[in-house]
Amino acid sequence: MNVLAYGIASSLFSLLWMADGAPSAPHTPQPFELKSSAFASGAALPSQYSYSGYGCTGRNTSPALAWSGAPNGTKYFALTLFDPDARGGGFWHWIVFDIPADVTQLPGNAGAGSGSLMPQGAVQGRNDFQTVGYAGPCPPPGGGAHHYRFTLYALDQHLDGLSPLTSGPTLVSALRGHVLGKAELIGIFQR
Repeated sequence: MNVLAYGIASSLFSLLWMADGAPSAPHTPQPFELKSSAFASGAALPSQYSYSGYGCTGRNTSPALAWSGAPNGTKYFALTLFDPDARGGGFWHWIVFDIPADVTQLPGNAGAGSGSLMPQGAVQGRNDFQTVGYAGPCPPPGGGAHHYRFTLYALDQHLDGLSPLTSGPTLVSALRGHVLGKAELIGIFQR
């Protein structure tokens, strides 16, 4: 085979190989992300989402949340809202678990104690105000900015043994060994 014939044959083979059976570029999975239409991560939480009481004058409504890019194999989600800047090692503001894998958002005020806006099957636990549902930010006046961490966990199975009395530390303990991925959204609040 002369050089010209070899070059033509090689080019034809390359074209056929690319058209039929060539390995495609590796698929890059979408990152697991948690977002809110109410605020951007690292930005101030609007006051309406703060607590109503203890000198705080918010509406105590949870912000709308949406997520995407859950890892393959996700069966359930769990959600927490934690203030690591609070005295005593932190403060749990919201605990939610048993969120079905096909759910990708929570509407505004889903954290109401009644649970009426929660997806079917999802359960809210007990926050550190000792109530069930969402308890908005209410840091001490003049204490500087607090960082409120909304954390969504993708889980490989249902978490047994939890109830509406489940606290943040109890949920975190139950998550061990079952987290496939974690997405976080941080809101800043101070007064």
